[in-house]
Amino acid sequence: MISLTELDDDTVRSMSIGAVFSDFGGKINSVDFHRKDDLLVTASEDNSVRLYDIASAKLLKTTYHKKHGTDRICFTHHPSSVICSSVYHLDSTGESLRYLSLYDNRCLRYFKGHKDKVVSLCMSPINDSFMSSSLDHSIRIWDLRVNACQGILHLRGRPTVAYDQQGLVFAVAMEGGAIKLFDSRSYDKGPFDTFLVGGDTAEVCDIKFSNDGKSMLLTTTSNNIYVLDAYGGDKRCGFSLEPSPSTTIEATFTPDGQYVVSGSGDGTLHAWNINMQNELSSIDDYENDSTHSELISWVEVSCWNSHIGIASCLKWAPRRAMFVAASTVLTFWIPDSSKPTVDPRPMDTEGAAPSEHVPQQ
Repeated sequence: MISLTELDDDTVRSMSIGAVFSDFGGKINSVDFHRKDDLLVTASEDNSVRLYDIASAKLLKTTYHKKHGTDRICFTHHPSSVICSSVYHLDSTGESLRYLSLYDNRCLRYFKGHKDKVVSLCMSPINDSFMSSSLDHSIRIWDLRVNACQGILHLRGRPTVAYDQQGLVFAVAMEGGAIKLFDSRSYDKGPFDTFLVGGDTAEVCDIKFSNDGKSMLLTTTSNNIYVLDAYGGDKRCGFSLEPSPSTTIEATFTPDGQYVVSGSGDGTLHAWNINMQNELSSIDDYENDSTHSELISWVEVSCWNSHIGIASCLKWAPRRAMFVAASTVLTFWIPDSSKPTVDPRPMDTEGAAPSEHVPQQ
């Protein structure tokens, strides 16, 4: 695979499907890469957790969790253990989160507290702390070594949470477009900064920091994407994608922070170079435009047919020139040196070929 030092517009534009996994028994709910090893984990509606080697594009292991189900998932620091949120029996057992060993298919610990569905889950990059947010309007801070919740924040709406890449700060997106920043060592003192993202009343369904900590990426339930300055909260750029009323989409930074890749409600995938500003209208122009024309203020590098419908999960690998997109099918996207590098053109997704027509590697 190409190293990240070689990532440029032509490489991004050449991305194409290199492997397909289509044996899931339902929608893939979430995916996560291990920070240091070439591993990917998925959680899906068929109650399975699946572990992949991304260097060889091979499925390593599948475990099933029919009692609790599988929804949000993230790796711990150990490559064979994950945290997974539950789907079933939240009212009766309260076992909303489980610490799982994929090596021997054991539950190492239950974490009780959330009374409703967990909608975001993230592991601290520096220690054994992790955070979860839920439709019960709370964010909980946990420690892998302890059953009991270590801290709780009660917030309005559907809160979404993410650590920065240094683990020193976490961000909370909440109702009304407010983004609150907390010191992860003293969150009990309240946020040290608050941003208001005006112009979009939709709830934020995903938030990510760039690796350098300078930018935040927000995805809303109305399929608008915003890149914010993580220090001042200013909007750097924004993109408006086709709606998908019953499915949330996901967007991702590349590890160098130069590109944003996202799914869309029309079954396409898009990539933008966020360091090259287009002369088209800015995000502020969009908010003042009553017609709400297409919101693209930075250079679109490419547009692809996903071949899998609406990609509800999309993440770029932390150490590779590779990303994954998933719906009910999982696809690995890698650079194709034989692909001509031409300017992007929207691709028709009507009658798109089934994913099985792409050879599996």
